[in-house]
Amino acid sequence: MVFNVDELLTELKKYTNNHIEFAHFLESKPEIELQKKVNDTSWSILECLEHLNLYAEFYNREIKQRIQSSNLPSVDSFKSGFLGNKFALDMLPSEKMKTMKTFKSKNPIHSKLKKINVLSNFIKNQKELLVLLELVKDKNLTKIKTSITLPLLKFRLGDTLHFVIYHNERHVVQAKKLM
Repeated sequence: MVFNVDELLTELKKYTNNHIEFAHFLESKPEIELQKKVNDTSWSILECLEHLNLYAEFYNREIKQRIQSSNLPSVDSFKSGFLGNKFALDMLPSEKMKTMKTFKSKNPIHSKLKKINVLSNFIKNQKELLVLLELVKDKNLTKIKTSITLPLLKFRLGDTLHFVIYHNERHVVQAKKLM
């Protein structure tokens, strides 16, 4: 699939700004409400956002390193890879979202989470992602490759951004359903 870079980045920034807005909305909610769960094996709102914080630690650093070390000129279009596009689209929320396993290291279930810590980290990570989205407009989203949390696989930078932000959207939607 081929995307216009400006349109893609505009879409991804819109999602990210909405995620920041949601986190600011949660700041006014009581901590106990953000810790509620449907059952013992499900995540609370804070656990959904902490899961995203754990992934942001890896992806924000990886994206930043790759764009800083690349001098490939930007182009107007981004050609998504087959796997990268599939992974990104699989992350988008839908009516019948299939449950996916997460790595143990990225699973915050039963963590003692504080609202102030989770939300401030989440907002910081999302703002950092917005900065990265600005920086990548001068980079080649097709030719720059990034590592992902699955060993041995690399995605095109545009696919990684797509995947990360759709993954964020998936869990923000999950958190909203808990309200």
